[in-house]
Amino acid sequence: MKHIDILVSGGTVLTMDDKNTKFSEGAVAIEGEKIIAVGRKNDIIRSFSADELIDLPHSIIMPGLVNSHTHAAMTCFRGIADDMDLMDWLNNYIFPAEARNVDPELAYWGSLLACAEMIKSGTTTFSDMYIFEEETARAAKQAGMRCLIGEVLFDFPTPNAKTPEEGLAYTEKLIKKWADDPLVSVMVEPHSLYTCSPDLLKASKVLADRYQVPLSTHLLETRDEGMQIKAKLGQRATTFLKETGMLNERFFAFHCVAMDEEDMRLFADHGCKVVHNPESNMKLASGVAPVSAMLRHGITVGLGTDGCASNNNLDMFQEMDTAAKLEKSALLDPTVMPAETAVRMATRNGAKVLGMEKHTGLLEAGKKADICIIDMNKPHLTPMYDEYSHLAYCVSGSDVDTVLINGRIVMRGRRLTTINEDEAMNRVREISIRIKKSLGQT
Repeated sequence: MKHIDILVSGGTVLTMDDKNTKFSEGAVAIEGEKIIAVGRKNDIIRSFSADELIDLPHSIIMPGLVNSHTHAAMTCFRGIADDMDLMDWLNNYIFPAEARNVDPELAYWGSLLACAEMIKSGTTTFSDMYIFEEETARAAKQAGMRCLIGEVLFDFPTPNAKTPEEGLAYTEKLIKKWADDPLVSVMVEPHSLYTCSPDLLKASKVLADRYQVPLSTHLLETRDEGMQIKAKLGQRATTFLKETGMLNERFFAFHCVAMDEEDMRLFADHGCKVVHNPESNMKLASGVAPVSAMLRHGITVGLGTDGCASNNNLDMFQEMDTAAKLEKSALLDPTVMPAETAVRMATRNGAKVLGMEKHTGLLEAGKKADICIIDMNKPHLTPMYDEYSHLAYCVSGSDVDTVLINGRIVMRGRRLTTINEDEAMNRVREISIRIKKSLGQT
């Protein structure tokens, strides 16, 4: 019998592998940061003894969720400006509020609070774009979360970079500093084609190519944006991206609401990926992304919450539910976006979007032990005929009992082990007081 660090058992194990293998009475064996065996509980306990036993009857044991697009520190701006269109929201509220208030303190505590919220709702990996991303990396490291981060790049000054060149230099510094970290990875993130010049977009590609890191941006979030970009660049957004060489397997884009057949064909031909943000798109009335068509084209589509100022939470179970139901409603077809597809977008597909499929997104020997355990012994989850149906349509983030990331228990029995959540909430409350003052609110 082999002695290991942690043995997880007590429920149905969903592996999310190619065959959707599941074990009704399953278990997962963990040694260090990796999974070393997945299978039937009786087989696993005969083969392994463990220092730590996590046994939760009537549970679902599944890969940790992947939030493929968010702005973590924007927890500090949760609910600050609601019920308005995208450009009004950005230009007249969010950008001014950020210019007056974002600093390293806000970025750190806002990100740490986001990590607490994400862990408590089953997310083990997130992709982030914001300002002072060194602080987000530091918060994620403190929380023990896996992440892919990038400093947002604009043509105009930010609280952290007076020029695009400074933003690129800061990004390169991040890439070098976190190059060998087991949890924190870095990408290059120009904000969008309408806030970045062609020169900045091309320089972003050069930097991403130099270090072979991902390159991502907001793209075609609304139909008006598509027309704005065509007027600015004299060509379609995706045509510009193709001609500048930005479209490749390391490129992924957020929203993509206004993509048409030609756009999707270009993405599919070049191996580009998409992050679907249904709740944010709905709240800002941006439209409905053609996700079913993207999937038919063979595009890998992940799922993300976007930031707390446009969602207004980071619960990926809610995002799954919305993604499935919105697609059915938009196409008047109850068969599209099945529950299993929504769950896969939030796990394995999300990992593929971020270039992390070798490490996370499914439960199998050799993968990192990023695991979400859901307590199904609850009235609203009883009875259960199909696990995927319950995950997409019944489960909420508050049903998550225990979370492991990289083989470390970061939450057990709803108690965070790496974050003092009361301190994080209190610090963000203090920050919100100065935000209100800066906006002339009392």
